[in-house]
This record gives sequence, structure tokens and C-alpha cells, in this order.
Amino acid sequence: MRVSISKIGLDGIRDLRTMFLHENNFQFVCNKCHDYGWADTWLFRIDNVRVGYGSVWGTDRRQDRDTIFEFYLLPPYRKHASVVFEEFQMHCKATWIESQSNDIFLSTMLYRFCENSFAEAILFEDDFQTSFEMPGAVFRKRCENDPMNGDDSEYVVEANGEIVASGGLMLNYNIPYADIYMQTRETHREKGYATYIVQELKRTAYKMGRVPAARCNIGNRISQATLEKAGFRVCGFRLKGAIRALEE
Repeated sequence: MRVSISKIGLDGIRDLRTMFLHENNFQFVCNKCHDYGWADTWLFRIDNVRVGYGSVWGTDRRQDRDTIFEFYLLPPYRKHASVVFEEFQMHCKATWIESQSNDIFLSTMLYRFCENSFAEAILFEDDFQTSFEMPGAVFRKRCENDPMNGDDSEYVVEANGEIVASGGLMLNYNIPYADIYMQTRETHREKGYATYIVQELKRTAYKMGRVPAARCNIGNRISQATLEKAGFRVCGFRLKGAIRALEE
């Protein structure tokens, strides 16, 4: 068996990447890395047959290429995953793997080849719809004359003439997903506004034909509780591990 690894442009593996996204069927956090030119892609061949691809980017600096974040093989060739991965790592010289735990294939490589792995973030998918009401609160699009103090969020919650929370939808993820973000003004926290704006952003996403998703840092229990109260459920974790040095 002859394994060949070669760097290639995104168009050269686009069909394989479409299969990767279709197979996994979840919001892929690093999708925008390809759109913004933050990643390099590599094509895998076995005995001159196209069998998969891998992608690398910089874990701390966008200009670096030290982290494998995509690794895909067509199903008939997955029995050769370890061999292909080792060849890929030697060519791209990556020292880290970043994976979503719901990406079972790359997560398997992380646990097989990494040490000191850990979870950086919690990933959420929508589970059920809520119907919270906030008397006197209005969810609306941001106006140009709203006092936002540097916050460029597209949506706000206004209560008693004051903006108490803001947020929006990030649409640079794989279609149909939209990533929800939000924040509550410090003086108005623990009053239910965070849950309310997440609920309304979810509704907005669906009206746009998008599927809402979200994530938060692994230790942010307040955000996790807010997202779960608004109808999200944990669907995975953002994992990171240092690749062990391969034996000579």
C-alpha cells in the first residue's frame, strides 16, 4: 500500500469536504477557517486513489499551521486511518489536534495519538422550544441611535427604555447552522433577560431558514445554564490534545 499526501487548494477537496459535512450533520465550529483563508488543506491518496483529506490551521495564531482540525477518509479506507494520519502529521508537521467530540473519526485520532488532551468548550444543539415572557421587555433589531458602547450586536432587548441585553447570529458556519451569541448588561443580570434573548434569537434563526446552535467555555456554568434553560442541550465538546512524538 502506497500512501501519498499532497498540499492542495480547497477546490481540490471540496467534494470530499461536502461528504464530511453531510456525514457529520452538525455545526462545525472551524468551518469559517476555510472561507477566510486561515487553513491549508491536504489530499490523501492510497495507491493513487483519492481517499480523503485533512486540514490544518494555527491554534493560537492564524498565520501558523500547527493544528489538525479536519481529518476525513472515505469509509472503505478507514481501516488505514492510523497509517494515513501518521503520514499526514509528518507532512504538515502539526503538533496539536483540535476536534469536536461529535466528530467521532477525528476524536478517535486525538485519543490515539495525543497526550494531555482536554475540553476547551461545550457545544450545544437545539432541543425544545420555550415560551418565556418578559413583561415590559421588547426584543428588536438594533437601531443606529441605540447607545451600544462599542457593542455591534444586531439585536437587543429593551426594558423600560434601556437596553438590557444584546446578541446576534453568526452565519459563517456550515449551512444551515447559525451560532447564537449574547450578553447582558452587568446591572441587569440574573433577571431572565439572557434566557429571553437566546429564546428570541432561536426563533429569529428559524425564520431565516437556519438551525440555531451555540457554545460556551467549559467552565462557564452560568452560560451553560442559560442555554439549557432556553431549550439547548449539550451535543459535544471542543477537544484539544498535543500530538505525541512519533517513534523513529
